[in-house]
Amino acid sequence: MTTFFMFGNYSPESIKDMSIERTQQIVQEIQNLGGEMTAMHALLGEYDLLFCVQLPEVSDAMKASVALTRLSGISFTTCPGVSVETFDRMVTAA
Repeated sequence: MTTFFMFGNYSPESIKDMSIERTQQIVQEIQNLGGEMTAMHALLGEYDLLFCVQLPEVSDAMKASVALTRLSGISFTTCPGVSVETFDRMVTAA
């Protein structure tokens, strides 16, 4: 599984439909793609949301980004990430 950080921005339409039920649907959509939602945060600044998800493949992250935008109207920028410990091992071995 790979960790992906999904940075979201609300649209005027997506704000109107905010609800606990929609959030649960978002989590379910990640699970339907074989993944796990590990954290969800509301943010101040450039982005409105940050979802930390585990997904099997990059293609699943791409599917998730499109599926969540269709479901919620929230636009996402999705980035893969590795832990600092893993990164340190990677650059030390290079």
